[in-house]
Amino acid sequence: MELKKIKEDKNTLLLEIGKETMTITNALREELWNDSNVIEAAQIREHPYLSEPKIFVKMTKDSSKLAIEKAAKRISKKSKEFEDEFNKSIK
Repeated sequence: MELKKIKEDKNTLLLEIGKETMTITNALREELWNDSNVIEAAQIREHPYLSEPKIFVKMTKDSSKLAIEKAAKRISKKSKEFEDEFNKSIK
């Protein structure tokens, strides 16, 4: 995974996530909407074969970077919970 900041200002952040599929940006976008300070969260891919997926975040207040960091941590926690439940269920 390669992260590249495309655009950043006071309330917005556009981040390119290289060498990944839209799966990660989709999960981030969905989880970002759970933050009450998020005005806009979108995944972007200009061309399915020629461009890398991007995530765009616009906030009312707080940091876009912090919002993405918190969303990633929540996704990680949910993934761990799923893994634990899955392992219990297949025993």
